[in-house]
Amino acid sequence: MIVRTLAECEKTERKVHSQTGTWDSTRMLLKDDNVGFSFHITTIYAGSETHIHYQNHFESVYCISGNGEIETLADGKIYKIEPGTLYVLDQHDEHLLRGGSEDMKLACVFNPPLNGREVHDASGVYPLEAATV
Repeated sequence: MIVRTLAECEKTERKVHSQTGTWDSTRMLLKDDNVGFSFHITTIYAGSETHIHYQNHFESVYCISGNGEIETLADGKIYKIEPGTLYVLDQHDEHLLRGGSEDMKLACVFNPPLNGREVHDASGVYPLEAATV
């Protein structure tokens, strides 16, 4: 059994900050945990915009608190995100994730699992393999 608290994970290398200053993510479960997925608590900062295009991963995201929106670049559709909203990037959807009037706290599940040190490259992609925490 694996038991961890968000508070203890936030004090370790499991907390990763974006190079653009638009988000931080605490990776509570990672590839080395051998459960087949990774689980993160991510904060999207209010008023921010992040270009993302996961070509190597599927992601499911549930909004815990705050607000924002996601825009799919293929068709320009914009979806509001608020507590209780789930969105799933099941088609490797290229998108813009925008923080709203307050920080947005999200629970995120990745498959395949992340190693822990991933940050988006210039194309918004996480590498398939990155440094391990």
